[in-house]
Amino acid sequence: MALTQSQQAYYDGDNFGGYQVTSLQTIIDNFLAVYVGEGKLLQKTLAADVSFHAHRALQELSFDTLKSCKSQEIEVSPSLTMPLPQDYVNYIKLSWVDSSGIKHIIYPTSKTLNPKAILQNSAGDYNLTAVGTLVSGSSTIVLDASYTNILVGMTVSSPNITTTTVETTSTVSGITTITVAVAGGATYTGTETLSFSNPPDLLAQEANSLVLTGLTWTSGDDKITATSTTSIEVGMLVSHEDFAVGTTVIDVNGLVITTSTNATATETSGNVNFVSYEPISDTWSSYKSTTPSENQDDYQDDTYWPMDGSRFGLDPQHAQANGSFYMDCSAGKIHFSSNISGKTVILEYISDGHGTTEEMVVHKFAEEAMYKWIAYGCLSARIDVPEYVINRYKKERFATTRKAKLRLSNVKLEELTQILRGKSKQIKH
Repeated sequence: MALTQSQQAYYDGDNFGGYQVTSLQTIIDNFLAVYVGEGKLLQKTLAADVSFHAHRALQELSFDTLKSCKSQEIEVSPSLTMPLPQDYVNYIKLSWVDSSGIKHIIYPTSKTLNPKAILQNSAGDYNLTAVGTLVSGSSTIVLDASYTNILVGMTVSSPNITTTTVETTSTVSGITTITVAVAGGATYTGTETLSFSNPPDLLAQEANSLVLTGLTWTSGDDKITATSTTSIEVGMLVSHEDFAVGTTVIDVNGLVITTSTNATATETSGNVNFVSYEPISDTWSSYKSTTPSENQDDYQDDTYWPMDGSRFGLDPQHAQANGSFYMDCSAGKIHFSSNISGKTVILEYISDGHGTTEEMVVHKFAEEAMYKWIAYGCLSARIDVPEYVINRYKKERFATTRKAKLRLSNVKLEELTQILRGKSKQIKH
């Protein structure tokens, strides 16, 4: 296809290198024009079928054939975590960059993880218990200590309380007071061990929680004004009777906290329990608090030769000081070892080619493979196509995909020759 813009227009624009790719929509249009119609291979195939198989072909080819150019660079914060990109499918490699701009590969560790920490009481049972002072006929219960993990909506039960739910919580001077539904008032006066659980019978998870006092809000508004919001984070649960169960923090701006629901009453000096279910397992806490070997950032340093090279028996995967990481798939985050804190980290990763409309393009080296993928997909989904025709296009799909891989491998004879010349060197490391 001929060029559609002048050279001057090209260099004045910003779409440099765009000629090497073809948009997915162009491939679909070309396929419909050449393969679909009376007297052609696919006579009565719907455009929607072609579009579906084109998108599937782009996804499959993006995983191991098309060159992946996706990457992100971040500064690792003291939290030692990095959220996965929005269009992340799998990683190629992670590395941190030193002061010379050189990448140092960070290797994954399979010896740790960040599991879900189950909330247990002192006896090891999988629930939260507290000692409360009951008053016969009253729905107010004063507990023996501060229990910021008790939330509005939790189920509470004991021998002398009909199973009910927590309606309000208030923690003042290290003592938590709760109220339960009136129908579940105490049947006697005295102290008793109460059991709290998440409805419907879900195991409670260890959580970070805190109580802020002196807060103000207005009925029908979603804003809470505080004297300090240092520890408040987006996503925290808001536990208070004036906010619906499940209300979360959606924004923190200065001293103003925005919630996901509006308040049902006005308060001028209230206290609210904020809870974060960000995993805080002991395993993760121990991993990030351990101080491994410092990263090397000076090529004239002899720190790594203290034993004159006598480091026999070391496992090569651990015989490095670049740090380590592991993937927390459930949380969608990457966790780093402590010596990565403050470092510039580059994540190179694979997507499925559907991140944005502009990214749905195919390199011209793989354009023919796309056509064969679509043709095979459409043919194999029909019941009136002979098996030998399907097998023919299956083979052609395989052959064109292999050809695309070879073309995209981008092996240059001069570069390969230069590498082979180094094979004659006796000392390589």
